Amino acid sequence: MRGKKAPKRKIKPDPKFNSLAIGKFINYIMERGKKSVAQKIVYGALEIVSEKTKEDGLSVFKQAIKNISPTLEVKGKRIGGANYQVPIVVSGERKQVLAFRWIIETTKAKKGKAMAEKLADEIIAAYSNEGEAMKKRANVHRMAESNRAFAHFSR
Repeated sequence: MRGKKAPKRKIKPDPKFNSLAIGKFINYIMERGKKSVAQKIVYGALEIVSEKTKEDGLSVFKQAIKNISPTLEVKGKRIGGANYQVPIVVSGERKQVLAFRWIIETTKAKKGKAMAEKLADEIIAAYSNEGEAMKKRANVHRMAESNRAFAHFSR
């Protein structure tokens, strides 16, 4: 790697729940610097979640993220002219990043509803261990499990 590593930025918690996870999720949803639009989407989705599940939207969101977060993933490694998919353990911060990314990807892929409704549906599905994001997690775990023979290449 050339140059210096980019410094970690301090992310402010969101104004409504004072949660760093929600603040980060809002930043992931945000497009073209429109943070207020992203906040409306996330807060609207959390309200819909709390109405449908009759539980606190924030706790449902946190449990959904915990359910989606992968423990293993595969990383390509070139050894002796061959490329191997080596399973590695996912760090804490990357778990959250992948979970956010998968929820947003699956939400954007759906058509026909408002973004807040689609996001709420995906959060509820992840909370109950189903949905597209959970399928993505299962695929990643399956890949890591099937390539377990190459685990000795990780370093």
